[in-house]
Amino acid sequence: MTSRNRRTAALLAAGALAGSLALAGLTSAGATSATAGPRGPGHGHGHGPGHGHGAREAVRFATFNASLNRAAEGGLSADLASGDDEQIRNAAETVQRTRPDVLLVNEFDFVAGGGAADDFRENYLEVPQRGARPIRYPYAYVAPVNTGVPSGHDLNNDGTVGGPDDAFGFGTFPGQYGMLVLSRHPVDRSRVRTFREFLWADMPGALLPEDPATGEPWFTDAELADVRLSSKSHWDVPIRVGRRTVHFLVSHPTPPTFDGAEDRNGRRNHDEIRFWADYVASGKRARYVYDDRGRRGGLPRGAAYVIAGDQNADPYDGDSVPGAARQLLTAPRVIDPRPASRGAVEASRTQSGNADQEGPARLDTADFADPVPGNLRVDYVLPSRPLRVRDAGVFWPVAADPLSRLTGTFPFPTSDHRLVWVDVTVPGR
Repeated sequence: MTSRNRRTAALLAAGALAGSLALAGLTSAGATSATAGPRGPGHGHGHGPGHGHGAREAVRFATFNASLNRAAEGGLSADLASGDDEQIRNAAETVQRTRPDVLLVNEFDFVAGGGAADDFRENYLEVPQRGARPIRYPYAYVAPVNTGVPSGHDLNNDGTVGGPDDAFGFGTFPGQYGMLVLSRHPVDRSRVRTFREFLWADMPGALLPEDPATGEPWFTDAELADVRLSSKSHWDVPIRVGRRTVHFLVSHPTPPTFDGAEDRNGRRNHDEIRFWADYVASGKRARYVYDDRGRRGGLPRGAAYVIAGDQNADPYDGDSVPGAARQLLTAPRVIDPRPASRGAVEASRTQSGNADQEGPARLDTADFADPVPGNLRVDYVLPSRPLRVRDAGVFWPVAADPLSRLTGTFPFPTSDHRLVWVDVTVPGR
């Protein structure tokens, strides 16, 4: 199939979501199903069993901070168009080896029109990488994010306006460190909700920062009228799995560091995580929520969901506000499958900086700097009841495994994060 025929159609959402793009992959006759295409019996190397092909097959949801960001605007597009960028090939092979059905890619620079999503699929995912089978995602969703978008305010209080630290989300250009959802199941575009413009001050009891020297609010009233909660965005992307809908709730909260004693990033990280915990609670707890089209309220009661993303918070260790990650782990109906890997255990033993950590090393998902903060669990895939967990894992091979060339050590061949996956069955599909 030619690139022209495979080019996805970019659909502008209505209202305040103008510019948000829902991309539906165009496929040839006979391959219109989101589950079309071969699916092998296994993934090999102990990185996840096969899903099977029956009507009750498990659906694999995954998150992967693939570090597909570039220092300059247009850099990712150029590398994706080339088809031969080594780091992107490694990211694609990681996806091919683990074979998620529904995947969130964090740190994928946003490109208006959807061309980057198309090129990632056509030039990398649908091309065999070092013997791995190609994988096809007929459906994709991508939309603008807050990173690199100028706020017009001095948000870091350094006396000047402008630069990445004064943007609505840290970034050197609009769209840096964006997000991408890929799916083998249809995306219900008409029901997607985004929360990019939700104001931090509109969250009841928000942990808004204060100036430690004066005790006064860090942000002026004028800034609070503009400062957004999401450092990138929060998306509710409904995925149609047979006759059922699973809400894929994706985000990428700011790291809780790179600030000062006011801890504005740590506080923002906490509240970005809290947003989903309130959203899935529905009822009074989510009454304050509004999306970018002005619709209010949280998730419909009883709706199945999967929360996914690099939350930049560990339940035990690291620099996040205490309890930040646990807001998700204790959210209503949430199931924590505790995905694990032997590679994380090995890394914890061989690298400095992990000996004094409280959290179980097997659950780590990121190979961070030693000795501080050390390796952490920051990437999550958290399904809800009534979904049923069948398996879960983290793609972190031990050093003796040939596939460890995809994870490696610093400087990393792909990313300092590991792909996390969870297999669920969807009742009544």
